[in-house]
Amino acid sequence: MPKTFSPKDIQPVLTGDIRAQLEALPLQADRPLIVTDADEVIAQFIAGLEIFLTRNGFWLDLQSFAISGNVKRADDHSVVERAEVQELLAHFFATDTENLLPVPGAADALAALSTRTQIIVLSNVPQPQRAARQRWLRQHGMDYPLIANSGPKGAAVQHLRSKIAAPVFFLDDLPPNLTSVSELVDDAHLLHFIADSRLAALIGPAPGCHLHTTNWDEAHDYIAKALDMAGFAAAG
Repeated sequence: MPKTFSPKDIQPVLTGDIRAQLEALPLQADRPLIVTDADEVIAQFIAGLEIFLTRNGFWLDLQSFAISGNVKRADDHSVVERAEVQELLAHFFATDTENLLPVPGAADALAALSTRTQIIVLSNVPQPQRAARQRWLRQHGMDYPLIANSGPKGAAVQHLRSKIAAPVFFLDDLPPNLTSVSELVDDAHLLHFIADSRLAALIGPAPGCHLHTTNWDEAHDYIAKALDMAGFAAAG
């Protein structure tokens, strides 16, 4: 989910609740791991947010890679202050988490990759909407384990990496999350994925990422090629 970050935001954080979720995962140490974000990677977050805002008398003026500062009132086009934007986002997650459309190609690409990888969804969805997001995943053919994270994702991916003796791939739309992972997991494959092409045009590739893309065909092909090169050949 786009927002404004400061340097302190990329420091690793792993709370007891997040650690407990991670420890409960049935991981296979010798099987490659894909860790994917949800919003703007497999779920059309921005498009869904725009529908929600319009319904409530606001609109999103995508002038920068952020939400705060870009939400405006429909009647006078005044900028909505950050505190109210946060309230709107909380309302959005509470009412529309299960209304988002899937990113085209996501379910098929992940299904194909799942024949030789294990897949985890690492999402900063608010805890009260964790069950709703899991239902959404199930409804759209992506019923993979969900970790409800909070803040930077490096510590969670580092924990997962310590359990896996095979390639690890991380997909996210936010550069600070990719940076957080790169600082703690130096051999992770980093895919900077932003499904909304308007949003993607507002920001370049995250530093150190191996692929910057808006579509799942490219993401699938990158991961499949990396698996081939690492000796994890496709079945059949």
